[in-house]
Amino acid sequence: MVKTLLAFDYGTKNIGVATGQTITASANVLPPLKARDGIPDWTQIERLILEWKPDLVLVGLPLNMDGTESELCVRARKFANRLHGRFGANIEMVDERLTSFEAKGEVISRGGPRDYKYNPVDSIAARLILESWLETQTAR
Repeated sequence: MVKTLLAFDYGTKNIGVATGQTITASANVLPPLKARDGIPDWTQIERLILEWKPDLVLVGLPLNMDGTESELCVRARKFANRLHGRFGANIEMVDERLTSFEAKGEVISRGGPRDYKYNPVDSIAARLILESWLETQTAR
């Protein structure tokens, strides 16, 4: 069965967004959303939900390298719970360790500037979260 996916890389200033689907196991970045101390503009998220009609929403879980939960995990879970509560979205948390690091490496390898303030990597990280989820599904 084909599933449409929406992925979020939660952050306190920016929230990365990507979309994908299971038939081609592909993902694409969307423009990142601004957040104020982790609070997004919920109308922008509602537009994304209405446009993409995701069967599943993935939210990155920012675990520490040793697998323990970081302080941001609590906020990412709260964001996921609000997505479910407001929009009835099916949510799955996905380990996002190293996705921001990989995203920065991807920007650098393409010759992009290292000033990430003007070259947000958040949506690339969201795409990597979605791709890692897709890889775990094909491995099953």
